Amino acid sequence: MSDLAQEYDFFPAHVVRTRRLGPTLLRVTFGGEALRAFASGGRDQSFSLFLPQPGQDEPNLPYAEGEGWFAAWRAIPADERAVMRSYTIRAQRGGGGSGAEPPEVDVDFALHGVGADAGPATTWASTAGPGARVVLLGPAVADNRSVSFRPPADADFVLLLADETALPAVGGILEWLPAGTRVLAWIEVPDAADVQDLPAPDGVDLTWLVRAPGAPSGLLPALRAAELPDGAPYAWIAGESGTVKELRRHLVRERGVDRRAVAFSGYWRRGASEDRLREEAYADPS
Repeated sequence: MSDLAQEYDFFPAHVVRTRRLGPTLLRVTFGGEALRAFASGGRDQSFSLFLPQPGQDEPNLPYAEGEGWFAAWRAIPADERAVMRSYTIRAQRGGGGSGAEPPEVDVDFALHGVGADAGPATTWASTAGPGARVVLLGPAVADNRSVSFRPPADADFVLLLADETALPAVGGILEWLPAGTRVLAWIEVPDAADVQDLPAPDGVDLTWLVRAPGAPSGLLPALRAAELPDGAPYAWIAGESGTVKELRRHLVRERGVDRRAVAFSGYWRRGASEDRLREEAYADPS
């Protein structure tokens, strides 16, 4: 059996409701009976979301092709095939194969750009209404490779560094961590109104940073100025890829943190669309 068949599946779904969380953030709740089998592992559980092109009623996605779906999808003209984007599950209800309540998943969209400058996912999310159809490619088992946050048992404390694109993952991580875990977290958002009331039990030191328009990220200066506790940390870093690399380099080279104790992920890259990044990865899989 293939890895896809073992760990992942396609889940047709539809929009149930939307809710604005702030100037930059929009929560879309998806529903559909297929989501009852969606087995999120929590934390920073990622998945692929397929959206319709303008004028389409549903995503043009050949997921019936099984393992060959990706090649079949790429063979469809770019302006006709489903838009594919990577997101994190913020919350799930009635899923995992059980539960009496209707299966739903919440996905938070970071809305970047307006009008002609907005990407296809921002444009879709900004106008999506109840019933709009999508497809999720996500986990069929909770313990899957799309969960990156895996702190070792001997970590003395946890470091979280994220921008607004990784904010849903931070929320999921904080909800998952055992009570009393020592956590230092820095989250950067582009507007003070994007700050959220995240779960922050005893042991969590959460700092919000507001990035001025056009200014560089303030995450690295904040980390450099921080006095970290004694002991061995486990660090999780996600957001703009250039900033993520700088943060990881600082921890490993300047702080002496074991590189194996730093989980990092570039959720986006300044000046490059996800389509471009995917094409680059496809052209050079190494």
